[in-house]
Amino acid sequence: MIHREEIETSIRIEPGVLTLYAVSVKGEPNQISLFETHASPAAYQAHLQLEHFKKYGSATATMVKSVRLIEAEPLVLGAK
Repeated sequence: MIHREEIETSIRIEPGVLTLYAVSVKGEPNQISLFETHASPAAYQAHLQLEHFKKYGSATATMVKSVRLIEAEPLVLGAK
């Protein structure tokens, strides 16, 4: 799946990408949300310009029905 390739590449090669999660709505596998954490706004902008992200965007362009970017301030983040 292209999500896995793009996420694994971003995490591996981009120091500004802190987390990338792809999830689907339970019972609705075609409704996918992405949760991304970047070190800075500049890191996010850099992420959008890299070839592997552009490849992902081209590959999923016909699948994406809408995009809504929600900027958030971290309160409590945890991972194991």
